[in-house]
Amino acid sequence: MTDTASTLPTDVDALQAMVVSRDAEIHVRDLMIEKLKHQLAGHRRHRFGATSETLDQLALDIEDREIGEAITPARAGKDTAGTKRKPKREPLPPELPRETQTLPAGEACSDCGGRLKKLGEDVTEELEYIPGRFKVRRIVRPRCACADCEAMHQAPLPSRPIERGRPGPGLLAHVLVGKYADHLPLYRQSQIYARDGVTLPRSTLTGWVGQCCSLLEPLADAVSAHVRAGAALFADDTPVKLQAKGKGRTATARMWVYARDERPWSGDAAPAAWYRFTPDRKGSHPVEHLKGYRGHVHADGFAGFNGLFGIDKATEVACLAHVRRKFVDVQQSTGAAIAEEAIRRIAELYAVEGEARGQPPDIRAALRQERAGPILDELEHWLAAQLRGISGKTPLATAIRYALARIPRLRSYLDDGRLEPDNNTAERAMRPIALGRKNYLFMGSQAGGRAAAIAYTLIETAKMNSVDPQAWLTHVIDTIADHPASQLDDLMPWNFQPTS
Repeated sequence: MTDTASTLPTDVDALQAMVVSRDAEIHVRDLMIEKLKHQLAGHRRHRFGATSETLDQLALDIEDREIGEAITPARAGKDTAGTKRKPKREPLPPELPRETQTLPAGEACSDCGGRLKKLGEDVTEELEYIPGRFKVRRIVRPRCACADCEAMHQAPLPSRPIERGRPGPGLLAHVLVGKYADHLPLYRQSQIYARDGVTLPRSTLTGWVGQCCSLLEPLADAVSAHVRAGAALFADDTPVKLQAKGKGRTATARMWVYARDERPWSGDAAPAAWYRFTPDRKGSHPVEHLKGYRGHVHADGFAGFNGLFGIDKATEVACLAHVRRKFVDVQQSTGAAIAEEAIRRIAELYAVEGEARGQPPDIRAALRQERAGPILDELEHWLAAQLRGISGKTPLATAIRYALARIPRLRSYLDDGRLEPDNNTAERAMRPIALGRKNYLFMGSQAGGRAAAIAYTLIETAKMNSVDPQAWLTHVIDTIADHPASQLDDLMPWNFQPTS
């Protein structure tokens, strides 16, 4: 301490300059400490907020890559017969219960009207699944010949989900729901089926999923058209890992969702969610997905959505939940009183929404203008005043600037009762992706990602309409091959009538 004192200058001006410099250094250090505490709190929530799970990554890589191969049609002129080894079919266990469906050849010869006599029969066995147990459905088609002219007669084999394949529609629906709704990778499902005495290799299941998603793609496209026909939709994206072929690592791809939900204002349209997969997060993707859309789009502050908005384009509606979340992060990491007060004021806005939920658009708009408008005005003025009194480099200042930038884009919800103050509908639609990627960890290929987007579109739309995806997909897979393309709306989940 004596040594330090001996080095201090004796000039008063020099001492004052040293104190000012030291205070500036301490201030910078305090800002850095506050910033690092804020980042550390965020990392801890991200790391320890949910239990992670270790999986067999190699098996999952192969699984999604093979789904992609199954959904991708073979190039014209290329003979694939000798390039891919077909899995060996195991005989269906004889102890499984059999259900026989006999398709009669007819009562009389269609050529001459003579009596038919039975010569033999062809039996096609199809493995079906009823929740909780397997069964084998036997399709028997007697071969008959006319007793007079010897003409052969046999009922045609009905359309099947996978040509020359053995899975029934119920089993295919069960596999899809298991992977994309219950988050069970196919290698796990294979192990589960093996416990029931049925050998279904993972490679077989991947082929089924890929071909099934290809069959159902027109229905996912119909959901897309339904979503984009709404006056307002909700948009969001989330990262998913994509296996970088030949590089031994993963790249960051994206899964996008566009949702339509008019239930908060008692709209007549059914809710739906449309998913899209892309290998990156370029802003050109949402622009292409919503090309020509002129309604309102609820979105967060991601700059990639900016290409959607402007003259003769969609109208942006900001997300109040994202504004609140930034203040929650600051309050939890630093305990800032200003952040706590901002959260309280935002809670007042949501209290108004609690009263508006379920009301018609005109009543919602009137209630918001009377009650929520003044609260939002006061919040904006108060935040601007607080920003002038704190350091501009703190996380709190960053949260305030974000809020002040988003509030003007939020105000449209006050005047239009069809809009929401947040983008929570899209975020809820992203939860299955977040749960699923903890199990499958990454997409094995871009085609596998596209197949996943089709499956998520159908399953999550069914769930939004309170329809059992297992029962609905069983019906759709069983009928879509013979269903007129112009009448796909009949197969939508909101038109599904389950049988007993």
